[in-house]
Amino acid sequence: MMNGSTGRRGGGRGRVRAVSAALGLLAGALTATTVGASGAAALTPPVAITADDLSTWQTNGIVWSMAAGDGVVYAGGTFSTLRPPTATPGTNEQPAVNFAAFDAATGAPTDCSLSFTISSGTATVRALALSPDGETLYAGGQFGAVNGVGVSNIAAIDTETCTVSNSFKIGVSATVRGLAVTDDTVYLAGDFTTVGGQTRSHFAAVTTGASLLPFTANADEVARAVEVTPDGQNVLLGGDFFRINGTNTHALAVVDATTGQLTKSYPGFIHNNSTVQDITTDGAGFYTGNEGTGGGVFDGRIALNLSDFEQRWRDTCLGATQAVLVHSGVLYSGSHAHDCASMGAFPDQPRKHLLAQSVDDPKLLPWFPDTNDGIGEPVGPRVMAQTGSGGRHYLWVGGEFTTVNTKPQQGLTRFADGPDTGVPWVPNVSLSTLTPGQIDVNWQTSFDTDDGELTYRIYKDGSNTPIHTTTGYSVFWDRPQLTWTDTDVAPGETHSYRITASDGTNTSAKSPAQSATVASATEAYPARVRSDGASLYWRWDEGVSTFAHDSSGHLNNGFMRNGPAYRQTPAAVAGPSTAIGFNGTDEYAYSNRKHTQPARFTIETWIKTTTTRGGKIVGFGNLTQQNSNRHDKHIYMRNDGRLVFGVQSGGARTVATSAAYNDGQWHHVVATQGPLGQGMALYVDGQLRASNILITGNENYPGYWRVGGDNLSGWPNRPTSNFFAGQIDETAIYPTALSASQVSAHYALRNG
Repeated sequence: MMNGSTGRRGGGRGRVRAVSAALGLLAGALTATTVGASGAAALTPPVAITADDLSTWQTNGIVWSMAAGDGVVYAGGTFSTLRPPTATPGTNEQPAVNFAAFDAATGAPTDCSLSFTISSGTATVRALALSPDGETLYAGGQFGAVNGVGVSNIAAIDTETCTVSNSFKIGVSATVRGLAVTDDTVYLAGDFTTVGGQTRSHFAAVTTGASLLPFTANADEVARAVEVTPDGQNVLLGGDFFRINGTNTHALAVVDATTGQLTKSYPGFIHNNSTVQDITTDGAGFYTGNEGTGGGVFDGRIALNLSDFEQRWRDTCLGATQAVLVHSGVLYSGSHAHDCASMGAFPDQPRKHLLAQSVDDPKLLPWFPDTNDGIGEPVGPRVMAQTGSGGRHYLWVGGEFTTVNTKPQQGLTRFADGPDTGVPWVPNVSLSTLTPGQIDVNWQTSFDTDDGELTYRIYKDGSNTPIHTTTGYSVFWDRPQLTWTDTDVAPGETHSYRITASDGTNTSAKSPAQSATVASATEAYPARVRSDGASLYWRWDEGVSTFAHDSSGHLNNGFMRNGPAYRQTPAAVAGPSTAIGFNGTDEYAYSNRKHTQPARFTIETWIKTTTTRGGKIVGFGNLTQQNSNRHDKHIYMRNDGRLVFGVQSGGARTVATSAAYNDGQWHHVVATQGPLGQGMALYVDGQLRASNILITGNENYPGYWRVGGDNLSGWPNRPTSNFFAGQIDETAIYPTALSASQVSAHYALRNG
């Protein structure tokens, strides 16, 4: 039988590889757009697989290997039973000893049942690969028998009868971790040092009749991946090794398919503490999944050209990659990526396990289904396979995970090219009335796991007909603010607004109605903040959501974390605006946008507290989901209520007030850094309270503005808490150092 996806061999760890022309890079940057109202597509090209997991049977252990073809998916690993979707561990189980076969379209097991066992130790199936005609499934791992038939770490299975071949037998001295198959040759990778009684260090080739071939590509360390190039002339090798046939080439090599002699070596190409875990190909390139150990290593993916075996691109995400697979010009991968900041994507945060990239560019595409780490090492996904069935294309994932898209699901999951059933998140909406005669409708762009470009429709005063439609691009770490101004209003009128988000197929529920009364006069305080050039201005008027909208006009919105106390009154300044309350334990906000180092800046905010545990009020840090490990340009409160302004400039440089401000009253706090002669200045309630005119520099790193808490390790008079307990209002950041007269003028406007 032929492979359903490509009509050719399964490669690497038994993946069936799709041969497809590379598609163009997804256009546009990771920012929102507000022009054009053409509807979003159900999937954002070139992504062609939805992120919606399908009902799939489960294993009670780890799936290490897969092969797929003609609508059947074969899975091998270290497990002993299968159970239906949604069944909890230990219920409704049926035996499956380290191997199972499944209907790709239904996720249910077929009647092909094989038991891979060993007399001592733990049996495991680490590699599966189909012959080009689909009639034979080759299995490698650590096992001594298949359904009682004696073998030695490798076996051939007749796919028609689901029986082990008695004619394919050869002794392999240790675990087989990778397999690749052509019409007449089976290539092996693994821990072994002999095959058929002859020396073969970690790579070998045998005929489909199980005779050892002269092919010699001896490695000095464990081999993990093997793949034949589409033209059959060369073999791609991956693993832990530093030499092949005595020549320096770490983790990756290209060798002649007949002799095993080096075609291309890669000395110094991959970090010495990194390895190649998986290799896949398409018609124009080959792709590696890499794992590193220790600091400064390489964990991402590399794309290389088959024409010259040179690098096309590499990404630098941290979090080891275990599996790679190409479909329709997109490289899908299984990893535990936790930090892709070096690529302009998400900073260090909880792990993401499934990613997608164009084969022509490493930028992350909007495809974010997810698993957990699971059991074992644990790292989540370990293997991928694909095949077609019934007019659909299916992507299967196996590994250590025990949840998929936050729902219980162990060992196996699958996705398809449709239908797309995932609904975008409901938009978070906030209204502002800073300009008389208009209402600004602000919202945080939503998130959809397989769509970046979403369509937003605004509904006014309960109407079911949208008054405005626009589109915006967003991913989970970058959800920019969009704003639309309603000028068809009059002073004194009250209007309500709701917004939906749509991917072109699925539309969210309408957001809860938000109401505002049109202003008839300009509010003095916010008008002055904006006219003095604030580049970020959070007034904290939102209801329950994760959205801190920006009133500066620069769409520099924030994320609120862990549910702070919204709409606190009375606020710090006169008018209808409200404040926000932070608990001093884990509540904070951070800017959606990553900022370059500000050479000159002003931090302005209002605080009210009685805390005796101190905490950071506003600051600049390099992380968003956890405490930063680079942090300065901040205002914090000591346990005794005194305020400190600090920057890193050849060490921690601080100025502090002599008085305490934890008296339960509102206080206006401003910190500025300017050129020599201005340096650092700290103002409270319109008056200069501390300064150092000599300190003009601060630490150079990209980061995020954070409000309510962040790391204070290493700072003088460090308070008990990193987080601030109290109310905060009218937070603004400026790209300049405000003058003393400007600061005083702001304070004077507190009463309107």
